[in-house]
Amino acid sequence: MKALIYFTKKECLESWRTSKLWILVVIFLIFGIMNPLMAKFLPEIIKSTMGQAIAATLPEPSSLDSWTQFYKNITQMGLIVIVLLASGTISQEVSRGTLVNLVTKGLNRTSVVISKAIALIVQWTFCVSIAFLVTWGYTLYYFPDDKSPHVVLAVIPLWIFGILLIGMILAASAAARNSYEGLLLVGGLVVCLFILQLFEKTKESNPLSLITENLTILQNADELGTYFPAMIISAGLFLIFVGCGIQILNRKKL
Repeated sequence: MKALIYFTKKECLESWRTSKLWILVVIFLIFGIMNPLMAKFLPEIIKSTMGQAIAATLPEPSSLDSWTQFYKNITQMGLIVIVLLASGTISQEVSRGTLVNLVTKGLNRTSVVISKAIALIVQWTFCVSIAFLVTWGYTLYYFPDDKSPHVVLAVIPLWIFGILLIGMILAASAAARNSYEGLLLVGGLVVCLFILQLFEKTKESNPLSLITENLTILQNADELGTYFPAMIISAGLFLIFVGCGIQILNRKKL
């Protein structure tokens, strides 16, 4: 347990010192500010670029537009940034030989993977919370309507998918020789989810639905129960991926 706590602290401090955490915080903070502002001023932008006639056909912006921007930006860019920064989390340690001294001093390789999982989950939770709270605050200010009644429930599936993605990153990084291979492996796993999404019977149990149906949950809390299978499967897959990462690292020559 002491080794786990020590290495988790080491991971958090390293993300701080290497500015990875700062980069994530700044990017997610920008998303949080940009989401409601884009929703608020998009009609004006369209008016100035495409003319009054087209702008007049657009409906009045609402809180739904702000949250649409939030989920689009976090899923299309925020998660990609997480993958880019974390794809070499294990492979780089192995290639640089930084784990050799720690392992020879008694650090369990299992603790390495679990510590990295904890550190990445903490960073993901912190960053998505920043973007969420900033977006929520600005949305309440600019759009005081009742079109988005379940903002907290809607973000839970997104958070769970982010944790699943972290599991993928850990397994891929343990198997890869460098961060580029890790990126390809994670990309391949996500592509598999997109392929499964093409089949109607798998949609509600596909983890990908956790980042595609948030606006539905935002407006109707009852819809959250529809995606419980996807949440449970995501949690199970996360544990499997972490387990795979541990097994791969245990067999890997440092």
